[in-house]
Amino acid sequence: MRYLALGDSYTIGEGVAADGRWPVVLAARLRARGIALDAPRIVATTGWTTDELAAGIDAAALQPPYDLVSLLIGVNNQYRGRSIFNFRDEFAALLARAVALAGGRADRVFVVSIPDWGVTPFAREKNHDPARIAAAIDTFNRTVEEIAAQAGVPHADVTTASRRAGAAPDLLVDDGLHPSAAQYLRWLDTIEPVAWKVLAG
Repeated sequence: MRYLALGDSYTIGEGVAADGRWPVVLAARLRARGIALDAPRIVATTGWTTDELAAGIDAAALQPPYDLVSLLIGVNNQYRGRSIFNFRDEFAALLARAVALAGGRADRVFVVSIPDWGVTPFAREKNHDPARIAAAIDTFNRTVEEIAAQAGVPHADVTTASRRAGAAPDLLVDDGLHPSAAQYLRWLDTIEPVAWKVLAG
Protein backbone atom coordinates (compact mmCIF):
# COMPACT_ATOMS: atom_id res chain seq x y z
CA MET A 1 0.00 0.00 0.00
CA ARG A 2 1.19 3.51 -0.82
CA TYR A 3 1.06 6.61 1.39
CA LEU A 4 1.27 10.24 0.26
CA ALA A 5 1.83 12.98 2.87
CA LEU A 6 1.09 16.56 1.77
CA GLY A 7 2.03 19.62 3.79
CA ASP A 8 4.64 22.10 4.93
CA SER A 9 7.40 22.19 7.58
CA TYR A 10 5.31 20.14 10.00
CA THR A 11 5.07 17.28 7.50
CA ILE A 12 8.66 17.39 6.23
CA GLY A 13 9.84 17.71 9.84
CA GLU A 14 11.96 20.86 9.80
CA GLY A 15 15.04 20.29 11.97
CA VAL A 16 14.23 16.61 12.57
CA ALA A 17 16.05 13.56 11.19
CA ALA A 18 14.15 11.82 8.40
CA ASP A 19 13.25 8.88 10.64
CA GLY A 20 11.67 11.28 13.16
CA ARG A 21 9.14 12.80 10.76
CA TRP A 22 5.65 11.88 11.87
CA PRO A 23 4.54 10.42 8.48
CA VAL A 24 7.59 8.14 8.51
CA VAL A 25 6.95 7.01 12.09
CA LEU A 26 3.25 6.59 11.33
CA ALA A 27 3.99 4.29 8.38
CA ALA A 28 6.37 2.22 10.52
CA ARG A 29 3.78 1.88 13.28
CA LEU A 30 1.08 0.82 10.85
CA ARG A 31 3.43 -1.76 9.35
CA ALA A 32 4.07 -3.09 12.85
CA ARG A 33 0.30 -3.52 13.21
CA GLY A 34 0.13 -5.64 10.09
CA ILE A 35 -0.62 -3.11 7.34
CA ALA A 36 1.72 -3.49 4.37
CA LEU A 37 2.38 0.22 3.91
CA ASP A 38 5.37 1.62 2.02
CA ALA A 39 7.47 4.47 3.38
CA PRO A 40 5.58 7.69 2.65
CA ARG A 41 6.05 9.85 -0.40
CA ILE A 42 6.27 13.33 1.15
CA VAL A 43 5.39 16.45 -0.82
CA ALA A 44 6.10 19.24 1.64
CA THR A 45 8.48 22.16 2.08
CA THR A 46 9.09 24.50 4.99
CA GLY A 47 7.21 27.76 4.50
CA TRP A 48 4.66 26.50 2.01
CA THR A 49 1.21 28.06 1.91
CA THR A 50 -1.82 26.43 0.32
CA ASP A 51 -1.08 27.80 -3.16
CA GLU A 52 2.58 26.78 -2.89
CA LEU A 53 1.60 23.25 -1.92
CA ALA A 54 -0.72 23.14 -4.94
CA ALA A 55 2.22 24.13 -7.15
CA GLY A 56 4.38 21.52 -5.42
CA ILE A 57 1.84 18.83 -6.20
CA ASP A 58 1.84 19.94 -9.84
CA ALA A 59 5.62 19.62 -9.96
CA ALA A 60 5.89 16.31 -8.11
CA ALA A 61 4.93 13.96 -10.97
CA LEU A 62 2.78 11.89 -8.64
CA GLN A 63 1.44 8.52 -9.69
CA PRO A 64 -1.99 7.93 -8.14
CA PRO A 65 -3.91 6.25 -6.77
CA TYR A 66 -2.45 6.26 -3.26
CA ASP A 67 -3.96 4.05 -0.56
CA LEU A 68 -3.56 6.72 2.12
CA VAL A 69 -3.22 10.51 1.79
CA SER A 70 -2.71 13.00 4.62
CA LEU A 71 -3.03 16.78 4.39
CA LEU A 72 -1.63 19.30 6.91
CA ILE A 73 -1.40 22.88 5.63
CA GLY A 74 -2.30 26.41 6.62
CA VAL A 75 0.06 27.70 9.27
CA ASN A 76 1.98 29.82 6.78
CA ASN A 77 -1.24 31.32 5.44
CA GLN A 78 -1.97 32.42 9.00
CA TYR A 79 1.61 33.55 9.67
CA ARG A 80 1.66 35.70 6.53
CA GLY A 81 -1.67 37.28 7.41
CA ARG A 82 -3.57 35.85 4.49
CA SER A 83 -7.35 35.93 4.41
CA ILE A 84 -9.32 33.10 5.95
CA PHE A 85 -11.65 33.31 2.94
CA ASN A 86 -8.75 32.75 0.55
CA PHE A 87 -7.57 29.88 2.74
CA ARG A 88 -11.04 28.31 2.73
CA ASP A 89 -11.13 28.23 -1.08
CA GLU A 90 -7.57 26.97 -1.50
CA PHE A 91 -7.82 24.36 1.27
CA ALA A 92 -11.05 23.01 -0.20
CA ALA A 93 -9.34 22.71 -3.59
CA LEU A 94 -6.35 20.94 -2.03
CA LEU A 95 -8.57 18.50 -0.20
CA ALA A 96 -10.39 17.71 -3.44
CA ARG A 97 -7.00 17.03 -5.03
CA ALA A 98 -6.03 14.80 -2.11
CA VAL A 99 -9.21 12.78 -2.61
CA ALA A 100 -8.48 12.52 -6.34
CA LEU A 101 -4.94 11.32 -5.54
CA ALA A 102 -6.53 8.62 -3.39
CA GLY A 103 -8.43 7.39 -6.42
CA GLY A 104 -11.52 9.38 -5.55
CA ARG A 105 -11.84 7.72 -2.14
CA ALA A 106 -12.47 10.31 0.57
CA ASP A 107 -12.36 7.45 3.07
CA ARG A 108 -8.64 7.01 2.33
CA VAL A 109 -7.75 10.63 3.16
CA PHE A 110 -7.32 12.35 6.52
CA VAL A 111 -6.50 15.92 7.50
CA VAL A 112 -4.41 17.09 10.43
CA SER A 113 -5.08 20.30 12.36
CA ILE A 114 -2.67 23.24 12.38
CA PRO A 115 -0.43 23.41 15.48
CA ASP A 116 -0.30 26.56 17.60
CA TRP A 117 3.13 28.15 17.11
CA GLY A 118 2.18 31.02 19.43
CA VAL A 119 3.25 29.00 22.47
CA THR A 120 6.85 28.71 21.27
CA PRO A 121 9.96 30.70 22.24
CA PHE A 122 10.18 31.88 18.61
CA ALA A 123 6.82 33.65 18.93
CA ARG A 124 7.86 35.27 22.21
CA GLU A 125 11.23 36.42 20.86
CA LYS A 126 9.53 37.98 17.81
CA ASN A 127 7.05 39.80 20.09
CA HIS A 128 4.00 38.02 18.70
CA ASP A 129 0.84 37.98 20.83
CA PRO A 130 0.11 34.35 21.80
CA ALA A 131 -3.59 35.04 22.35
CA ARG A 132 -4.01 36.55 18.89
CA ILE A 133 -2.15 33.65 17.30
CA ALA A 134 -4.27 31.12 19.20
CA ALA A 135 -7.48 32.82 18.09
CA ALA A 136 -6.34 32.89 14.47
CA ILE A 137 -5.20 29.26 14.55
CA ASP A 138 -8.58 28.29 15.99
CA THR A 139 -10.34 30.08 13.13
CA PHE A 140 -8.21 28.32 10.54
CA ASN A 141 -8.74 24.97 12.23
CA ARG A 142 -12.50 25.39 12.35
CA THR A 143 -12.35 25.94 8.60
CA VAL A 144 -10.20 22.83 8.11
CA GLU A 145 -12.56 20.71 10.19
CA GLU A 146 -15.70 22.03 8.49
CA ILE A 147 -14.37 21.42 4.98
CA ALA A 148 -13.13 17.96 5.94
CA ALA A 149 -16.51 17.06 7.44
CA GLN A 150 -18.33 18.24 4.33
CA ALA A 151 -16.07 16.01 2.22
CA GLY A 152 -16.46 13.02 4.53
CA VAL A 153 -12.77 13.11 5.43
CA PRO A 154 -11.62 12.33 9.00
CA HIS A 155 -9.71 14.84 11.07
CA ALA A 156 -6.87 14.46 13.59
CA ASP A 157 -6.28 17.17 16.20
CA VAL A 158 -2.64 17.92 17.02
CA THR A 159 -3.28 21.51 18.11
CA THR A 160 -4.02 20.41 21.66
CA ALA A 161 -0.74 18.49 21.85
CA SER A 162 1.19 21.46 20.46
CA ARG A 163 -0.28 23.72 23.14
CA ARG A 164 0.54 21.25 25.87
CA ALA A 165 4.12 21.05 24.58
CA GLY A 166 4.41 24.82 24.86
CA ALA A 167 7.99 26.00 25.16
CA ALA A 168 9.44 22.75 26.56
CA PRO A 169 12.99 22.58 25.10
CA ASP A 170 12.92 18.81 24.54
CA LEU A 171 9.73 19.12 22.49
CA LEU A 172 11.17 21.67 20.05
CA VAL A 173 14.16 21.72 17.72
CA ASP A 174 16.92 24.30 18.01
CA ASP A 175 15.00 27.07 16.22
CA GLY A 176 12.56 27.24 19.13
CA LEU A 177 9.64 26.95 16.72
CA HIS A 178 9.34 23.55 15.08
CA PRO A 179 8.44 20.36 16.93
CA SER A 180 11.07 17.82 17.87
CA ALA A 181 10.74 14.12 17.13
CA ALA A 182 9.51 13.72 20.71
CA GLN A 183 6.65 16.12 20.10
CA TYR A 184 5.73 14.38 16.86
CA LEU A 185 5.36 11.16 18.86
CA ARG A 186 2.75 12.95 20.96
CA TRP A 187 0.94 14.01 17.80
CA LEU A 188 0.75 10.38 16.76
CA ASP A 189 -1.41 9.65 19.80
CA THR A 190 -4.23 11.26 17.81
CA ILE A 191 -3.01 10.72 14.24
CA GLU A 192 -2.37 6.98 14.40
CA PRO A 193 -5.90 5.96 15.48
CA VAL A 194 -7.36 8.02 12.62
CA ALA A 195 -4.98 6.52 10.04
CA TRP A 196 -5.57 3.02 11.40
CA LYS A 197 -9.33 3.43 11.07
CA VAL A 198 -8.91 4.75 7.53
CA LEU A 199 -6.90 1.71 6.43
CA ALA A 200 -8.22 -1.06 8.63
CA GLY A 201 -11.74 0.11 9.41
